[in-house]
Amino acid sequence: MYVGRIVAVGMNKSGNLTGMYRVSSRSFPNRETRKIKNKIAVMPKAGFEEDLNKNPYIAYNCIRLSGTKAVISNGSHTDPIVEKIAAGYPAKDALVLSLLALDYEKDHLSTPRIAGIIDAELKTGFLGTVRKDALQVKEFSLVPGMAYYVATYEHSTPCEHYKDENFTVNSAKEAAGYIFNKGVFEKMEKPVTSAAVISTEEGFETATEI
Repeated sequence: MYVGRIVAVGMNKSGNLTGMYRVSSRSFPNRETRKIKNKIAVMPKAGFEEDLNKNPYIAYNCIRLSGTKAVISNGSHTDPIVEKIAAGYPAKDALVLSLLALDYEKDHLSTPRIAGIIDAELKTGFLGTVRKDALQVKEFSLVPGMAYYVATYEHSTPCEHYKDENFTVNSAKEAAGYIFNKGVFEKMEKPVTSAAVISTEEGFETATEI
């Protein structure tokens, strides 16, 4: 089953909040995730920079941190969400306003924008999507061993149905590997690269999977 890009929020069995992102692509598979200071970006691999001339939506920050919150998304809306959180907006408002302002991507597939937020202080997660026909944002009370996800295609509605009920990771690196090809994500086709963030006593830890 091909569902496109995936954003997930959850809590491991030790109580650490986790945010995950996976690029799945049929058209632009030559991409990777790169750590740049306190953020992770999706970028073309060396030698494939010209892909940006074919589609400007394929490079963006997919994970950024802001205080006790981490933002995960499939596009340029990562940055305005973080900026609104830094300005004092509640997580839900930051998601709604940013998704509403940028709307779905204006490519030939009208690709939805999806995003998530984990709040390490409140132990909550949010998932949101803006499609051509809808804007939806949902808050999740995160519990140990459970992860929820939303995807650009097929599973594009944030809800209780799209979840992994045996979510077991111990680090950001394991979480990046998990969304790439483990658990409920194993049968989701065309994985390209992934990234993850997990809460720790010191703040957040991030990792990539190529």
